Amino acid sequence: MARKASPTHPPPTVTLKGRDMRLRTIGFVVLAALTIWFIAVNTDSVTIRLWFSEVTLPLWSVLTVTLLVGIVLGLYIARRRARR
Repeated sequence: MARKASPTHPPPTVTLKGRDMRLRTIGFVVLAALTIWFIAVNTDSVTIRLWFSEVTLPLWSVLTVTLLVGIVLGLYIARRRARR
């Protein structure tokens, strides 16, 4: 069965101050700003219970480590899928 060639469309853009910006880029910047704000306002200390011990850390450090681990795992999975 023959496949129909789908027409290619350029990515959606918005013009800001004379520059075309992709909506995906704007969404990423907004999400990154909200993430940084969320981490910055959570400064209380929390106790994390691991398998054999408890650790008391500032919540912002726990959130930052969790974010970095999520980014690394997401990049790893995306890279594996791209190889297929």
